[in-house]
Amino acid sequence: MTSYEHFAEAAHAYADLVAQIRPDQWDSPGLGVWDLRALVGHGARALITVDTYLDRPAAEVVLDGPVAYLTSVGASGNSAGGDPGAVAERGRQAGASLGADPAAAVRVLVERVLPRVERAGDPVIETIGGGMRLSDYLPTRTFELVVHGLDVARASGQPPSALGEEVLDEVTVLAASAAVRHGGGAVLLAALTGRAPLPEDFSVV
Repeated sequence: MTSYEHFAEAAHAYADLVAQIRPDQWDSPGLGVWDLRALVGHGARALITVDTYLDRPAAEVVLDGPVAYLTSVGASGNSAGGDPGAVAERGRQAGASLGADPAAAVRVLVERVLPRVERAGDPVIETIGGGMRLSDYLPTRTFELVVHGLDVARASGQPPSALGEEVLDEVTVLAASAAVRHGGGAVLLAALTGRAPLPEDFSVV
């Protein structure tokens, strides 16, 4: 499967998950400072940013792959993309922009963005972290859709989406590679092999 196919599978799974949220759940706790609406909005930004960046060609490649993206704009705060306050506010705004029927709004995003990506080829796009190939950016969006899909499922009392092994392999390998790049490879390996638990604040983003 290609990075586009992984992205499409994760996007459809996310939309299907959001469609099962009950009307009385949108103001309930989501994740951290977010209610469920803001959490869903934040996850939907994985689609919104692709839609936006397709209209922003970059002159050169600055980030050479998805691992470079995650480690440059993650929780380390190396850019505006990693500032926790800015991330929280973008999530709230994205949730509000979903309107009266958030599930329908997410489905519309999926139906608009996927054909655009399929037609686009592999341009160099300007992301919040710098120029990179679309094919390298998409795995970071698949990662966001899958991880926040798990968050949405947990917050809304649903089972996780039934994703294919290839998609789960892509996002898990990406997370592990980001941990190594952050200097946490040995800690993660010890946890994965049952040697030691992960530290409470351990994260690759």
